[in-house]
Amino acid sequence: MTRDLRFGIVVLQSLPFPELVQRWQAVEALGFDSLWLPDHHTTHLAPDRPWFDAWTLLGAMAQTTERVRIGPLVSTPTHHNPSMFVKRATTVDHMSNGRLELGLGSGGMAAAWEEAMLGVPSWSRGQRIERFREFVALLALQFQNEKSSYAGKYYNTQETVMLPLPVQKPHPPFTIAAHGPKSLRIVAEYGNAWNSYGRGETTAVFYQFLKAQSEILDAHCADLGRDPQEIRRSLLIGTGDCLESVSTDAFQDFVGKFQALGFSEFTMYWFPDEAANRVSDKAITSLARLEQIALKAIPGLRPR
Repeated sequence: MTRDLRFGIVVLQSLPFPELVQRWQAVEALGFDSLWLPDHHTTHLAPDRPWFDAWTLLGAMAQTTERVRIGPLVSTPTHHNPSMFVKRATTVDHMSNGRLELGLGSGGMAAAWEEAMLGVPSWSRGQRIERFREFVALLALQFQNEKSSYAGKYYNTQETVMLPLPVQKPHPPFTIAAHGPKSLRIVAEYGNAWNSYGRGETTAVFYQFLKAQSEILDAHCADLGRDPQEIRRSLLIGTGDCLESVSTDAFQDFVGKFQALGFSEFTMYWFPDEAANRVSDKAITSLARLEQIALKAIPGLRPR
């Protein structure tokens, strides 16, 4: 299966609300396919700066955009009760007329300082994965049933009512962030898309790491009898270390390299101007660079 390329932008919620709306609308006007928000209590890049709640902003985003798909990248059990999360997500799915994408993760990126701020336990890696598996299973159950019960090790619910059900059936697409074998197994079981931010300071190391992850996901799919092509592969380019955005040709070469590995979705951060001295010089920190990618680089990658 050959998937159409998709390009997304993460906008950090550290700007005044009117400026955030302007950025969201600029992303949509430039033709990007998806628009995301980090679901964190604050940001490690500048923890002393103002930082708005992601899910409240997603409701506003649903009302101030028209076409672009929207979602958190990513929401975790660290921050959310699963039943309340389903209710919240269903509300935004209706507000956006079925444009919600659900980025989900185990919470591995929640640093110890964020856990301390939230007053939640610092779970081990194994505990996070076990809890996350139940979290995703419970979401899938509740999104599809007006009333359901669930009995697990970490979550127990009884006759939870979910009315209305979401616009999208069976539920808003699950984009599951995963990097190790156990979390990649959850992608194979429940994911509509797999998101990775890779690892490595050079493009070559970055590529080899993602290749190894892809092979693990393929093996899990084979074990479960699922066609791995059913799962979209999504690449989150973090602070821009491996993103060749400095020229149109470099960007197209970068996308082509990872498209050959099976990735069809590329999501990039649009950082506030003041973050320029804390991220790679290849990262997107200006509207001009965003426009260069949208208007010059991406059209050459789309089918004509």
